[in-house]
Amino acid sequence: MINRVVLIGRLTKDIELRYTSSGTAVGSFILAVNRQFTNQNGQREADFINCVIWRKSAENLANFTHKGSLIGVEGRIQTRSYDNSQGTRAYVTEAVIDTFSLLEPRSTGNKQNSVPDFNNFSKEPSNSTSDPFAKDNGESVDISDDDLPF
Repeated sequence: MINRVVLIGRLTKDIELRYTSSGTAVGSFILAVNRQFTNQNGQREADFINCVIWRKSAENLANFTHKGSLIGVEGRIQTRSYDNSQGTRAYVTEAVIDTFSLLEPRSTGNKQNSVPDFNNFSKEPSNSTSDPFAKDNGESVDISDDDLPF
C-alpha cells in the first residue's frame, strides 16, 4: 500500500514549534496549496493543509521559514482522533512531513529567519572578474567552440 503526499505551497503563519515532555521537537503549520483550476468566477482557490513535522527537521523548518515562505514537503497522510474538552470525539487529518525543500531565495528584510545562500560561499576571496573559469591569478581562460565536446 502507498501513502505518500507531495505538496508545494506557502506557510499561512510561522511554524508553531513545541517540545514533548521527552524533549522531542514537533512543529505544526498550515500549508496553502493552490488548486490547478479556477472556480466559476475565474478565481483560483486554495486548499489549507494541516501539517506536522518532527525532530531536527521541525527545528530547521522553524528557523529558516516564516509566514508566506514557499516550501515543498513530502510525507504521508495520517488520521487520528481524540476527545476534546466538550467530551466529544474530534477527528484530525494531517500530513506528517518527512522532508522539506525551501523553494525561494532568502529575503533581504529579515536576516534571522533567512536561508543561507550557499552559492555565494567560497574558500578564496573572489576576484573582480565575474568569469567562473578564470585562472587563480584572475586571467581569463581562452576557450573556443572547437574545444567543447558538444
